[in-house]
Amino acid sequence: MRCPRCGHSEDKVIDSRASRNGDVIRRRRVCVSCAHRFTTREEVVKVALHIIKRDGRHEELSREKLINGIARACEKRPVSMADIETIVDNIITELGNDFEREVTSDIIGEKVMERLEKIDEVAYVRFASVYRRFKDVNQFINAIQGMVTR
Repeated sequence: MRCPRCGHSEDKVIDSRASRNGDVIRRRRVCVSCAHRFTTREEVVKVALHIIKRDGRHEELSREKLINGIARACEKRPVSMADIETIVDNIITELGNDFEREVTSDIIGEKVMERLEKIDEVAYVRFASVYRRFKDVNQFINAIQGMVTR
């Protein structure tokens, strides 16, 4: 690993820890040339999962887009960014286990709604209104009544 300060290629690992449920190893390193300390992360390289969108387009699954969509639904709600990242990590892990290369956007949307309904009902309705493309107030009412009767 090259030192980000001096570019020297020799370093020592001074600490290693697992993070993201053991999927990533975080290593603290020190450069043997300039003694600069820096952090690296190591993870298994997986084949990128692609999403088949409603209009037929294929797009690479983006963790950031998933976080942004959920965060938008959770805006001004008592849902922490850590909760959102946990939801996304769980969804991505589940998708990686269930699908080899491609997954439809419908499956992802259902997984997001399933988790949002458990942590915040308002965020769930917000996400559902965009995902299911609600056209009028009656669709909102039906979604809320469906939550109440469960």
